[in-house]
Amino acid sequence: MDLAPEIIGLLCLAAFVAGFIDAIAGGGGLITIPALMAAGLDPVTAIATNKAQACVGTTSATWSYWKAGKIDFRSIKLSLFTTLIGAALGAVAVMHISTRWLMVLLPLLMVAIALYFLFGPKATNEDSQARLTPFAYAFVAGGIGFYDGFFGPGTGSFFALSLVMLVGMGLIRATAHTKALNLTSNLVSVVVLGASGHILWALGAMMAIGQFFGGRLGARSAMSFGPRLIRPLLVLISLVMAAKLLSDPANPLHQVVMGWVG
Repeated sequence: MDLAPEIIGLLCLAAFVAGFIDAIAGGGGLITIPALMAAGLDPVTAIATNKAQACVGTTSATWSYWKAGKIDFRSIKLSLFTTLIGAALGAVAVMHISTRWLMVLLPLLMVAIALYFLFGPKATNEDSQARLTPFAYAFVAGGIGFYDGFFGPGTGSFFALSLVMLVGMGLIRATAHTKALNLTSNLVSVVVLGASGHILWALGAMMAIGQFFGGRLGARSAMSFGPRLIRPLLVLISLVMAAKLLSDPANPLHQVVMGWVG
């Protein structure tokens, strides 16, 4: 589709901001998907194009964390594999199973994650005792990968929370490993959506430039400021995501909430 240069410029700026936020707390799609739809893309094409350009930002952030020594790929190699398999299965499942029940459950999970990081044990950069072995955690990672292939919103928050609670990682290391795992599940989605012909590759490539630099800056900021920056953003993104899901009239919880408000 033909877009005016100024619209493309604004989309690239949105991608930069999204890449910055995504590298720290996830949820960059809250910025880019509405921006793409406002530019005139239908929802499926907007989601597909967003996945393609977001992969570049996630790759950029993963590379920055790895170069800084924050990612140990050997410790999560099994989780990377199960995430890949889970995302592939989720992408297939979404073609046959309704996501309606997830629209009810997900806002509640997002609020729970926000409350954990707000009122739970204070997350620091220090590692703690792991509750699961790498083998056991691989099944958790596979489940989150399935969710990302099936639906997607909040995947970064789920990975970060599980790595802190179950693997005992400090918040910066958890954020870094989240990017590597999320990149794996995103790549599967791009392959599936790309094969379906829904991705606008030229637009995605231009937005990817903004994602790349935003991801680099976000990763560096997270490593510089640590939990002081990551923790509040995780809380904010989780609550914003819950509010956005609840604002959708198609969400069964929407009428319940509106009834309470009214």
